[in-house]
Amino acid sequence: MKKLGWMALVAGALVSAGCGTEPLEESRAKPVVERYAALVNENYTDVVEKARALRTAVEAFVADPTEAKLTAARNAWLAARPAYTQSEPFRFYGGPIDDEETGPEGRINSWPLDEAYIDSVEGAPNAGIINATAAYPTLSEELLESLNERDGETNIATGYHAIEFLLWGQDRSVTGPGNRPATDFVDGGTAPNAARRREYLKLVTDLLVKDLESVQAQWTPGGNNYAKSFTALTPEEAVQRMLTGMGALSGAELSGERMTVAYDNKDQEDEHSCFSDSTLADLYGDALGIQNVYLGRYGSQDGKGLDELVAAVDPALDKKMKERLQASLDAIQAIPGPFDQAILGADNSPGRQKVKAAIDALRAQTEALVEVSTVLGVELNLE
Repeated sequence: MKKLGWMALVAGALVSAGCGTEPLEESRAKPVVERYAALVNENYTDVVEKARALRTAVEAFVADPTEAKLTAARNAWLAARPAYTQSEPFRFYGGPIDDEETGPEGRINSWPLDEAYIDSVEGAPNAGIINATAAYPTLSEELLESLNERDGETNIATGYHAIEFLLWGQDRSVTGPGNRPATDFVDGGTAPNAARRREYLKLVTDLLVKDLESVQAQWTPGGNNYAKSFTALTPEEAVQRMLTGMGALSGAELSGERMTVAYDNKDQEDEHSCFSDSTLADLYGDALGIQNVYLGRYGSQDGKGLDELVAAVDPALDKKMKERLQASLDAIQAIPGPFDQAILGADNSPGRQKVKAAIDALRAQTEALVEVSTVLGVELNLE
């Protein structure tokens, strides 16, 4: 994912609302903060579990690159994505995922990806790190990490989308995803340097799992880690961070970078998961993650969320916020797939109208999140 430098959050003075009630009175706010930390841990635990399953499928494929095992690896990649996209509201406030010094987010989910930076593409059979045997005679995790985003933000060498490209190849189909043959990974098959392609795929998957495990460890309860420091914050500061992640993802990132850019440019290269044609699932997962944080919920686990704090001081706003969160999910779900076809055509075409409606719903949701921050006494500035 593109790194964003447009967001800043400034703490506001704690305000009183409704009958003299302090919105973030500690006895009510503390359980919400603690539930958030638990929710994050639940989500990242799921992320790591699914990433390990992907690693297992990739290992089976590189050991015996058949079409059946390629399909299994693709299915494992698709199964891993929903948990990760739901975790994206935990970004944008300098937490473990995107700390300026140590955060691995740039290695995990960066996009858009220049395919020719990794491997051969149509019209350039010798392109990419995989085919640069003289420049990079030995592949390693350290090498791939050093090459990620070197000399440009589209020079992506690692993460989910590098794995996606290797598994699917370029998407040249109007109606479906890429269809790289398994023989690209077979010695003497349909593409040179098959052994390096297998090695690259295994290395980049191993690195993804390690990076995700490092983030999960920072949220594991009972450790001397970020979760411990987060739950020790003042309610104002903790809620700041929660709302920052939600607002930044909902606004300029999801409705902006991930949807409006593709809508305006009508370019497949601007969609999030373009090789597998699973962009709509990504968008839905992100929106669901925002709703999860507001409700204090992940999967079947539920607890005290921001909704309880808002309802205590402004029940009408809580109702409005819940309605807009659901409206965003419904609007994304209404977009006809694949996303790269929905963005094409005239503005009055059914697909583009549905995409625009989802963008508008996310913008309205972001406006409601700003209202939530105001009623809770936290100033949220999203530039």
